[in-house]
Amino acid sequence: MSKRIAAKHKIDRRLGVNLWGSAKSPITERNYAPGQHGNNKKKPTEYGIQLLAKQKLKGYYGNMSERQFRRVYQKASQMKGDTSQNIIALLERRLDAVVYRMKFAKTVFASRQLINHGHVTVNGKLVNIASFQVNEGDVIAIREKSKSNAVILEAVQTSDRDIPTYMTVDLKELAGTFVNTPKLEDVPYPVVMEPNIVIEYYSR
Repeated sequence: MSKRIAAKHKIDRRLGVNLWGSAKSPITERNYAPGQHGNNKKKPTEYGIQLLAKQKLKGYYGNMSERQFRRVYQKASQMKGDTSQNIIALLERRLDAVVYRMKFAKTVFASRQLINHGHVTVNGKLVNIASFQVNEGDVIAIREKSKSNAVILEAVQTSDRDIPTYMTVDLKELAGTFVNTPKLEDVPYPVVMEPNIVIEYYSR
């Protein structure tokens, strides 16, 4: 088992949810957290509910660091409009999230690796920063030299995920356009995400 898959499984068990909707998630067989005391279920406190909401959203995007995720919240709170929707917008505009949504990678972890290794371009220019913010109308593509990459070709052929409506993708050309910034209800999360509770967590 690769480190990325092991990390995904550990996050699923820790949070008690099938975070990415994977058929192979261990949570389908062991619905409790890892560790010696993982099977002891207690009624969650208000803080526990807020913490879980934050951990789910943060973990979904490749288990971002706390510092990175807090920065997203701070930026969202400074933007006009609904802060909870702003958080989702900023997360979905991350290049690693876009590459994952476009099915160029099987997981967010793999997406980040593709970007870091220089396989992805934005508007024809190489970008190797996973947190790069994509804008509406940007064209995201796999580099010409990387189009024969077996990992990418395997990801494109998977049928377990659909490409969301806020982007258009040509899977043959391995290129797509980020059409518009989504709202929470537009994002195909396999589990319920509660950015409003995340705001409560950081507002304590």
